[in-house]
Amino acid sequence: MDIRFTKMEGCGNDYVYISGFDQQIDPAEKPELVERLSDRHFGIGGDGVIFINPSKIADFEMEMWNADGTRGEMCGNGIRCVGKFVFDKGMTSSKEITVESFGKVKYLTLYTEEEGGKEVVTSVRVNMGEPILDADDIPVIAGNSPVVAETIRIDEKDDDPDDDLEPSGVYEMTCVSMGNPHAVVYIDSTDDLDIEEIGPLFENHHRFPNRTNTEFVQIVDREHVKMRVWERGSGETLACGTGCCAVCVAGVLNGFTAPRLEVEVLGGTLLIEWDPEENLVWMTGPATTVFEGTITV
Repeated sequence: MDIRFTKMEGCGNDYVYISGFDQQIDPAEKPELVERLSDRHFGIGGDGVIFINPSKIADFEMEMWNADGTRGEMCGNGIRCVGKFVFDKGMTSSKEITVESFGKVKYLTLYTEEEGGKEVVTSVRVNMGEPILDADDIPVIAGNSPVVAETIRIDEKDDDPDDDLEPSGVYEMTCVSMGNPHAVVYIDSTDDLDIEEIGPLFENHHRFPNRTNTEFVQIVDREHVKMRVWERGSGETLACGTGCCAVCVAGVLNGFTAPRLEVEVLGGTLLIEWDPEENLVWMTGPATTVFEGTITV
C-alpha cells in the first residue's frame, strides 16, 4: 500500500501528516504503522504521526499518535501544522477554523504570506482553552489540588517528603493539563540537564496514572524562560506546544513569571498568553512544511 504524506514541523516538533479524507487506514494497523513511519532510521522520521480527518463537531479532526504507537490527546505544535496543511492544500479558504482533537475543539487563526505567487500559512494562533488544574482531572496523585510546587521523588517509588532524600532525586513539580498531562519543574540551567536519565523517571512515575510530559524550565526573566521537554511516548523533542502553555500557567501560579511569556525551546520560541479573567490560554508560533512524498508499506 502506498501512503501519501507531508512532513511538517513547528519549532522542530516534527510529525508525519496523512490526510484521512482520501486515504483510509485500518485502525488496528495504526500503532505499528506509526512506529514504522516515525522511525528516523528506517522510516520517514518524526515525533509521531497525525491523521487529518473529517469531524462532526469541527472543521477538521486531528488524530495524533506518539512515536511509540500510542495515542496522544493533544499537540500544540501539531495543531498549528494542521492549520497550515488544510489551508495550503485548499481544503479550506477560511483563516478562522476549528480543529477537533480527542473530542475537544480548538480555535485557530491562520496568518499567511505570499510565497512563490501563492498564499500560504506561516504562523498560527491557537485558543488552547482553559488549563486544567484539578489533580484528579490531570491526572496526578498529589497531596494538594491544584498541585503547585509539590515535592516528588523520582529515584524511588516511596516519595515521602519526610524521608532522607538524595538531592539528585527530589524535585518540586507544578502540574497542569492542557488536554494532556504536564509536570513543570524549575531548574537552574537547562544546559546541564541529563534529560535522557531523568525524563523517563518522571514519565513513568507511579503518581501519573496516564504517564506525563515533563517540562524542565530555566527562568531568564519574568517574560522569558528556557525549556526542555520530555514527552511521553516520544522522549525529548525540540518543542512542545501544550508544554509551553503549561509552563506559562505554572509560572503565574508560582509567582515566577508574567501571564504573557516567551518560551524558548530547542527548536525556536513560542509566545504564550494566559488571560486570567477569561481563563484561556493562547499560543502563537510557526508552522512549516519540510517535504512531501509517498511511502510504500
